[in-house]
Amino acid sequence: MDNFKNFDLMMEALTELAQEKQADTNTPPTAPTIVTPTLASVLADISPLPQNALFLGIAEDGLPVLLNLSDPVTGPILIIGDEKSDKTLLLQTIARAVDLTYAQDEVQYAVVTQYPDEWKNFYKDQNNNFLYQTGDYNTKELLESLVTWAHRNKGEQQSVLLLIDDLEAMTKLDEQATQNLRWLLLRGTSRRVWTFITLNAKRASHLKEWLEFFHTRLFARVQNSDDAYLLTGDRNASLADLNQFAMRENDKLLGFYAPTI
Repeated sequence: MDNFKNFDLMMEALTELAQEKQADTNTPPTAPTIVTPTLASVLADISPLPQNALFLGIAEDGLPVLLNLSDPVTGPILIIGDEKSDKTLLLQTIARAVDLTYAQDEVQYAVVTQYPDEWKNFYKDQNNNFLYQTGDYNTKELLESLVTWAHRNKGEQQSVLLLIDDLEAMTKLDEQATQNLRWLLLRGTSRRVWTFITLNAKRASHLKEWLEFFHTRLFARVQNSDDAYLLTGDRNASLADLNQFAMRENDKLLGFYAPTI
């Protein structure tokens, strides 16, 4: 992942103090309101993106966090955090960024989720290859078709993103489906099939054999220190107080956030 160019970060804290005196002097001061910029406005500000760059978020230093879709070394990407830690939001940010920055013949994506209603605003979007519900027969066909497409893709410039919400649910599919998923995790990025998949941190210890597929991990909030150690390999890594997300950069964690969709 690369940070490509700086730009004016469009996030400001509204910290004006009230000009009028309050009758009750014991009333605590109002906390500042944080205004998060929209994804569309952020992308407009940093455009044009470098060739083959996929927008993931905005780092705390104001730089965009980008993935190079032409570099398979990054491998599949695990988005991991506690329940209700915005993992799905990050997946949706990635999907919407594709809609706003790429033509359909350049990048497409497919979504697999147990909760399709969470993705109802993405139905029939230009780059959306469709929504699939985990466990449906169509999901198994999707995995098989992606493996077939990847085998045949020996130089095509189009990329396909497989956005899966909940790794654990996928591991409960039948043997052929999980075998196809393993192949995509091992070989997909070299054939321009990129898998982004979420996992509840509390379930990570039960899926250690699957964790080995993911050298690149995007962290959401993880309260339990043992879970954080399992995921980062660092006893000193703290994921409990993240503002939103973080990724490993050398020996440090780089914080970043997702703009408003």
